[in-house]
Amino acid sequence: MNTTVSWRTAAQATLHCLTGCAIGEVLGMVLGTALGWSDVATIAAAVVLAFIFGYALTMRGVLKAGVGFRQAVKVALAADTVSILVMEIVDNGVMVAVPGAMDAGLASWVFWGALAVAFAVAFVVTLPINRWMIGRGLGHAVVHAYHHHH
Repeated sequence: MNTTVSWRTAAQATLHCLTGCAIGEVLGMVLGTALGWSDVATIAAAVVLAFIFGYALTMRGVLKAGVGFRQAVKVALAADTVSILVMEIVDNGVMVAVPGAMDAGLASWVFWGALAVAFAVAFVVTLPINRWMIGRGLGHAVVHAYHHHH
C-alpha cells in the first residue's frame, strides 16, 4: 500500500463526491425553494439528497466491479460518509452565511453564486481530508481496492 497519495487521486475522489453532493444539494435547494419550505427543511432535503446521490455514484462504480449489493453499500458508507458530511456542513454553512442566499430564489444570481462559492470552499476543505484518509487506507482508498486503474 503506497501511503503517498497524489493530490490528483484525492482531487478525483473529492470531485466524485462533489458531483453527488452537488446533484443532491441543487435538487434539495430547488425543491425546497420551489415548494416554499423553510430554510431548515430545504437544507435537510439538500443534505439527505446529497448523501443519497453521493452514495449512489460510489455504489455504481463498485457494483460495476462485480461487488455484491450489500458489500457495495458498506464500501460507499465507508468511502463517502466523512467527505459528504464535511461537504454538506461547509456547503450549507456558506449558504446560510451568505446574506440572503437562501431567500434569493432560483432565478437569482445570488443563490447560484453563493452555491458555486459553497462548492468551491467545500472542495478545498474536503480535498486534504480525503487525501489524508486515502493515505490511511480509509475513505476512497476502500473504493480503489475494487477499482482497476487504467
